[in-house]
Amino acid sequence: MDVTARMRAGLDWLRGPEPWTVRTLAVDLVLVAVLVLLGLGVEELDNGSSSRMVSGAVAVLVLTLLRRRLPVLTLVVGSALGAYLPGAFLVTILLGWSAGRRVSGVVRAFGAFTVALVASVGFSVLKDWSQGRIVLVIVFGTLMFLAMTVMPALASRYWSQRRTLLRALQERNAQLMRERAMVAGQARLRERQRIAQDMHDSLGHQLALISVHTGALEVDPVLTERQREAVGVLRQASVAAMHELREVVGILRDGVEAPAAVEESGGPAARGVAGIAGIVEAARGAGTDVRLTTSGRPRPLVAACDHAAYRITQESLTNAYKHAPGAAITVELRYEDDSLVVEIANGPATGPGAGEVVSGGQGLTGLRERARLVGGMVHTAATADGGFRVAGVLPYGTEPAGARETGAEEVADDFGQQLRAPLAKGAPVPVDWAAVDRELTPGRSRTGGVALGCGIAVAALVVLVIVLGAAVAMLVGSASDVTISRADFDAARVGEPEDAVRGRLPSGGSVLTEGLENKGPAAPEGSHCMALLAAGNSDLTTDSVFRFCFKDGRLVEKQAYEVGQ
Repeated sequence: MDVTARMRAGLDWLRGPEPWTVRTLAVDLVLVAVLVLLGLGVEELDNGSSSRMVSGAVAVLVLTLLRRRLPVLTLVVGSALGAYLPGAFLVTILLGWSAGRRVSGVVRAFGAFTVALVASVGFSVLKDWSQGRIVLVIVFGTLMFLAMTVMPALASRYWSQRRTLLRALQERNAQLMRERAMVAGQARLRERQRIAQDMHDSLGHQLALISVHTGALEVDPVLTERQREAVGVLRQASVAAMHELREVVGILRDGVEAPAAVEESGGPAARGVAGIAGIVEAARGAGTDVRLTTSGRPRPLVAACDHAAYRITQESLTNAYKHAPGAAITVELRYEDDSLVVEIANGPATGPGAGEVVSGGQGLTGLRERARLVGGMVHTAATADGGFRVAGVLPYGTEPAGARETGAEEVADDFGQQLRAPLAKGAPVPVDWAAVDRELTPGRSRTGGVALGCGIAVAALVVLVIVLGAAVAMLVGSASDVTISRADFDAARVGEPEDAVRGRLPSGGSVLTEGLENKGPAAPEGSHCMALLAAGNSDLTTDSVFRFCFKDGRLVEKQAYEVGQ
């Protein structure tokens, strides 16, 4: 294996199971730069040497790059190095965050952080063993580990689990939507097939009978020429109705509209603007006074709008035949700048039988819905002379408005339900699925998780401040038990009974004086000593210590000396 392949293999191993993009590497380098700068400031405050500063910077770089591949090892090593390299201590925040989301299993995570805590506190104790105050080092080191490592790990783990849960919910939501769409589609298909079968069996049979009988009447020699023409119109209308019924049945069965047929002899007219002239001619052939006018520059329409214009004209003419027999009808097509206007107007009825027609009352409603689905509108109103007017406005080429709205309704019906009516008494409170949709939107969960993690981190800092404040208050409260004045020190005489001397001195039981008796001059052999602080003689770098040594029940020595903190 050549050097290039080895380097590539090593880089793949370093990346670990997660993808390592250019953006990821850039973020890591920025984090390293920030942590190194902060570490150099800590080293300056601690009077660190140049070699220690360089070692801390290298440690931060290596631990940051390896934290994805070796989260447990980097956590333990970083915690241990923090005792000897103060400049690398802050990297434990990043290592804790990384290990919190990458160490799987509660037991494994607990073990990893326990070992890291032992390493951090243990190496700190070994480093400061000669300085004494071991209990203070242990307490402070534990608090710092909990605040700087454990709390970021808990925030990271919560954020990671929450993001995983949201992703699972999103996938489950998508699966439910697909399944619901499939079930709804199958139900619609079954209903369409049933309706298509009913239409084919009932209407098809009746239209076939009408076509046969009118065909026979058309060649009957008893009828006059005028009557034969009228019967011919009826036969052509029945044949056209059979063709359209066949197309509608196909649409219901397959769910796909067949392409509009061109006008042929004996065949159905084109079902679009081009077919409007045909139905007007058919109405004239039946004896109706119908006039067709066109204005503007003709422009092509999308298929749905073209078909809607044909249906609006057809239904309006049918209504005029039924409700105003004998009235003159005008059909006007106006090609305007942004839409096609189809206007059908008729005068008052002049013939009998207007009240005997059978009407379902759904024709105009269907026209309005058809126009709405293609982004247009239909207006109907009575005219001043007692007639009726229908005007449809249809766009030339737009996306059907109903497709988007219908899809939105179907999608929102599962996870986007809104409360549109007051709740009945005792009814359960509905779930705000719209809020769930917003939460499951890609890209939102990451922002919310980071904000939550920052909130947890701030809460951890607040808890740390409270704990440290309580510790400082306890230390200040115990200061009276470990401090004496110079006069009290001078009043003690060598050779006095131990009980008499101790009776005039405070108890001295505090972490503030732990180990101070061993930091001064050598104590007399076989004696036991007690160290107290001098009241008012300590500063930020040194402590003034008064030591009393006892042997065989008497004070054998007292010493005053300075100890560096």
